[in-house]
Amino acid sequence: MANIAMLGYGTVGSGVVELVCSNKDKFVKGMNVGLKLSKILVRDIEKYSGSKYRAKITDNFDEVMKADVDIVVEAMGGVYPSYDYVKRALESKKHVVTANKDLIAEHGAKLLDIANSNGVELRFEASVGGGIPILKSISDCLVGNNIRSVKAILNGTTNFILSKMNDEGMQYEDALKAAQELGFAEADPSSDVLGLDAARKLSILSTMAFQKKVDWKEINAIGINDIDSDDFRYAKGRGCSIKLLAISKMADESIYASVAPVMVRADSQLGGIHNEYNAVLVEGDAVGDVMFSGKGAGMMPTASAMFGDIADIIQNRKENPMMFDYEPADMQNLWEKESRWLLRVRSGSRIEVMKKLGDAFSNCSILAGEFGAEGDEVAAFVKAKDESQIDRCMDDLKGSIELKGFKKIMVLED
Repeated sequence: MANIAMLGYGTVGSGVVELVCSNKDKFVKGMNVGLKLSKILVRDIEKYSGSKYRAKITDNFDEVMKADVDIVVEAMGGVYPSYDYVKRALESKKHVVTANKDLIAEHGAKLLDIANSNGVELRFEASVGGGIPILKSISDCLVGNNIRSVKAILNGTTNFILSKMNDEGMQYEDALKAAQELGFAEADPSSDVLGLDAARKLSILSTMAFQKKVDWKEINAIGINDIDSDDFRYAKGRGCSIKLLAISKMADESIYASVAPVMVRADSQLGGIHNEYNAVLVEGDAVGDVMFSGKGAGMMPTASAMFGDIADIIQNRKENPMMFDYEPADMQNLWEKESRWLLRVRSGSRIEVMKKLGDAFSNCSILAGEFGAEGDEVAAFVKAKDESQIDRCMDDLKGSIELKGFKKIMVLED
């Protein structure tokens, strides 16, 4: 018998409970192991007075620890008190399954060390791609590859917003409101729209992919809150759409990692990912490009990934355990590959701006006509040998011309 305790009984937690209870017979027939829901920890016990699981519900973590429990499933979110609960569970030799990217990004190495010391497992497949089985694929299926790069859409909220802006011409504020009304965005969407949620997920994914500890705080995160309809107008003029991309890649001995709005070809693999869907494009030295896509959040997709971790623990699948205790990565935040960029410069001296852009970049296309800039803005696509060339040009502009605004968006052409 495998006894399972839930920490948290919200959207994801209730989904896990549903899968545990509906798959009892499958486990008995397939592995001769029964599944039993032991305890459910909640914050407000009175909210569940009418629940059919009322006898199993508690608001006291000590009751959970005293019960007959083999696997603790953490679905509370946040770092505290989740960290304390998970740590105690592992120290008490109980396996733990979590979808908590904040917890793993902050304390994954420490918690995995505690798990290994106590002969139990900490599984966190759902922490990165929700229902997408990406971590297991990297640690098991792609184990024979040296991962060269990861390009991913890791936040369903921002992808929904950008899809509405691109496909329906919505303004940012209206698209955000629609996402909130449909439950794709929180009342406070800051973590999503500022790119912080994607940065935490990218840190976990990159640490697994490159076997170097990538600290999410060292990832340069730029959100979508400054993206407007003109950005999409310029993008469509080049057959592109805009996605919030989490990108990491090996660069000699260092790792480049960033989260930022990026132009991608509308007909590309990542350009075809719409609304709340997520996608991860992994490049391995042996396999080449491999694409994983699906719903990155939500009740049942996330619960599905967590239940997969529960099944792996029960089946004692330990051949390639997830590790996190790697040496810290030498991080770099500037793109070093030759690429095309959209530059938008607002200034009272438009002629001077155009002249300086033409002098700085041998390949410079000032936008005019249907896709041209209006008012005091100059918009141009330039080809730069690296991102630092863009920044040097902007520093030069700021030193010689009074600027009212500046924006840069990379065009991902590979």
